[in-house]
Amino acid sequence: MDQPTAPVPPPGCPAHQAGGKVPLYGTEFAADPQAYYTYLRHFGPTAPVELAPGVEATLITDYAFALQLLQDSGAFRKDARRWRDLNEGQVPPDSPVVPLLSYRPNAMFSDGAEHLRLRQAITDSMARVDSRKLSRTTEQVSNYLISQFGSRGSADLLGDYAKQLPLFVFNELFGCTADIGDRVVFGITGMFDGVNAEQAVGVMFGAIGELVALKRAKPGDDVPSWLMEHQAKLTDEELVHQIALLLVAGNEPLRNLIGNTLHRLLTHDAYAHQGGLIDEAIDDTLWENPPMQNLAPHYPASDMEFAGQKLHAGDLVMVSFAAANTGPALTAARQAGSNRAHLAWSAGPHACPSKEPARQITVTAIENLLNRLPDVELAVPSESLTWRPGPFNRGLTVLPAKFTPVQNVHRPAPARKEAPVRQEPTATGGRGERGGVWSQFLNWLTR
Repeated sequence: MDQPTAPVPPPGCPAHQAGGKVPLYGTEFAADPQAYYTYLRHFGPTAPVELAPGVEATLITDYAFALQLLQDSGAFRKDARRWRDLNEGQVPPDSPVVPLLSYRPNAMFSDGAEHLRLRQAITDSMARVDSRKLSRTTEQVSNYLISQFGSRGSADLLGDYAKQLPLFVFNELFGCTADIGDRVVFGITGMFDGVNAEQAVGVMFGAIGELVALKRAKPGDDVPSWLMEHQAKLTDEELVHQIALLLVAGNEPLRNLIGNTLHRLLTHDAYAHQGGLIDEAIDDTLWENPPMQNLAPHYPASDMEFAGQKLHAGDLVMVSFAAANTGPALTAARQAGSNRAHLAWSAGPHACPSKEPARQITVTAIENLLNRLPDVELAVPSESLTWRPGPFNRGLTVLPAKFTPVQNVHRPAPARKEAPVRQEPTATGGRGERGGVWSQFLNWLTR
């Protein structure tokens, strides 16, 4: 009788070593995460992983158990102050994943009544965003970004477009002045790219603190002002942290969703022959290449058994949205027409509160780009594209494209004929001599 073949870790995976945790970082994982998820499924519904050197977690790869955890706020808590390995000094304090997983007084890291109070303020305020205004703003930003590269006939659709568009749209929704907006862009970019991340976070929080003070003195028709008016009566500190959460959680996933959907449209010929081109591509991307592939950190409230695995109070347990979405159990549901049953927006009490605006921004951004650049195509072989390393995000490093050059129809281009200015604020938050990207957009709008 044949013996079953033992699962083999992907090439280069340290799990080849005895007792090695499966790493969710590095270029090998970024190049083919699905190979890792296939291997992880051999452990059962949960698997031992390493998020960064010395940072261990239990990853849920099964859809049903992922849903169970996300919906069980009694057994699993979100407050990261419960993280036992961090409390006991097992996690390197300078680890690149600590800034994203560490406790902050916001809705993402709270439980019970406190979570309900903070989340209600967020959902009520975001519900006041006018969908028509959101579409107009997104189209304006799209036209501006295209005006920066359209006459060249080539662009990096990630760095020149997908990365910048969400930042600009959210700066508008949040009523950021030019100087504050420049520093928010700088802070979020630095935090996720891991370039002086701690310093970048400091710049961002300083800018948001100024935004709160500005809106206290002069409220406007924007999200921070609506948060201030809310019956939750948020303190200034709470306001800063909820605004930071919305800006960060709104920008990074959107950047990847726009980029990953464009990647899908440019590398899959089938979409050219289907109706509902963009909606279909977005749904397929959310299923198969979600912008946040592993996240939703939770901590067992007490020692327990879950999915056949013994967990201890304070263990870091995370959900693999990407693995759960692509598992064998989901194939039948998707074929039956449940095209939005994926977990890309998470689920339960901490599910994304802004998935409709996020989808609207993505549709408008891609629709406007394809209308303005109808013959856009990939400028390099698809197999040469590379993905950003890291356990949480799923996003390309670049997306080079070419197209017939277009003249700027909607507004005059800035006087400079150079590539888009990437001059960011200095480390202290001041602007470079030519100003930051948000300042340039505001100047362009008033020409």
